[in-house]
Amino acid sequence: MSDMLRALLLATLLALPATAQTPPGAPEPPAGFRVVNRTGAEATALHAVRSPRGEGNDWGNSLLTPGRPLPVNSGFRVVPTDPAACRFDLRLVLADGRESVLREQDVCQNRNIDMSQAAAARAPAPQAANVPQAPPNQQARQVSTGTGWIVAADRVMTNEHVINGCNRVILRTPEGRWLAATPPARADAALDLAVLTVPGLSGPILPIRSGPAVRRGESVIAYGFPLAGLLSSDPKLTRGEVNGLAGIADNRNQIQISAEVQPGNSGGPLLDMQGNVVGVIVSKLNAQRVAQRTGDIAQNVNFAIRSEATLAFLQRAQVTPRLAASTGAERSAPDVGELAHRSTMFIRCER
Repeated sequence: MSDMLRALLLATLLALPATAQTPPGAPEPPAGFRVVNRTGAEATALHAVRSPRGEGNDWGNSLLTPGRPLPVNSGFRVVPTDPAACRFDLRLVLADGRESVLREQDVCQNRNIDMSQAAAARAPAPQAANVPQAPPNQQARQVSTGTGWIVAADRVMTNEHVINGCNRVILRTPEGRWLAATPPARADAALDLAVLTVPGLSGPILPIRSGPAVRRGESVIAYGFPLAGLLSSDPKLTRGEVNGLAGIADNRNQIQISAEVQPGNSGGPLLDMQGNVVGVIVSKLNAQRVAQRTGDIAQNVNFAIRSEATLAFLQRAQVTPRLAASTGAERSAPDVGELAHRSTMFIRCER
């Protein structure tokens, strides 16, 4: 490839299981399954999360309406968004502080789940409450933004170019807390990856896909914070496909995707339809330079760092991520977005 063509193609970095069958002639069972409170105390929260739930306190939002507890011996019907989903982890939080938890419940075989055994809730990690917040410095001379996601306990994955040259890096959690990253970051400029240490961080770890290998045409979801200060402050979800298995100039550490990304998406997770990370968003094609050379505007050409390269970097950085195989039924895009939301951070770099 000529030097001129290589320059034209420079990427713009983006720092910014089967259901139970009904016998013939039998009436169709009611949709979903029923959770019955047999604990002896009313419940103020009910959580139902598809198994395997994974590490961390990844229970999501309560299904009960605030202010309307579930009385003793009363039931609540849960209708999964995926009608083929059969195994769930269930959790009742009682008014007296105890919890009743059942794991790996096959709701296709048993559509009435009695929850009776309750134990004291686990105390939250003390460091999360003791770590002070680190609000933005409104007097900072220069500010840039990006995206990161929880890759291990107190560790956040992002791009190297998101945190390069920063005097201070702070992250906004999904709960709205501002936490400071503790230097130094472990980084690889050639791969454009970095992992931050963030004391006091809470939230579930996003699993990295361990297999099978990513294929062209697979649906993927990008999640992050594009165009901060212009668009709303909440994260954005875009859906697309894996277009190619290499990046610019046959860079085998990257894949090409059609999920739309913008400045601010850098470092964000690229997820498959099981909710596992298959890449780290890194760049988009510089359409303006390509148009100047060819007279045609390249559309929607974006890149992510492959999960294999990410895992090799984490091993060198002595960080142990969570791995998960992408098998079974796919989730909906909103469901994948909810999984990503609890683990994705807004990153602010101050200089």
